[in-house]
Amino acid sequence: MELPQIIEKVLPSFERYYTVKKVSDPPFCAEAEFRSHNEQYFLVRSAHIADIDSNEFVFFATIPNLDSQKLNELTKSAWENGLTRVKPYNGHRNSDVTLIIITDKIDEETKKAIKKTKLYKSYKFSFWGWSNFKLAVVEADTQGIYFNRFGKDYQKLLKKNIFG
Repeated sequence: MELPQIIEKVLPSFERYYTVKKVSDPPFCAEAEFRSHNEQYFLVRSAHIADIDSNEFVFFATIPNLDSQKLNELTKSAWENGLTRVKPYNGHRNSDVTLIIITDKIDEETKKAIKKTKLYKSYKFSFWGWSNFKLAVVEADTQGIYFNRFGKDYQKLLKKNIFG
């Protein structure tokens, strides 16, 4: 299966909860954005207790052959791009940045680097929330899915939508 066909199978699964847009700006071919705002009250609306905002910014990339250098470039680009969209304040809970890479081939060194990828940022000692980095990589040739600790959430979704 070709990489553009795979991305076309994945994007509809995000459209239910995310705002998805196809992008022509390299290095990403598509982006998805999820925003959730919740408010808590005590008995009546005028007794406002808290605001809770949760966001997720997902970046999709397709690349024929993934090596450690390209992984670092894509990771850095997604992390920086996602953090520019974060607006922390006292009601902000979290804003996660996710990178999903679809590739034909991954070398063994890169598979280890994927698992070790960890990026985290807290705002005002986590009083204003935090950001985690989620990474999932699909290797089309072997039908393998590799991820970091937080990217494991996408394993089932990607396997179901890509490989049936």
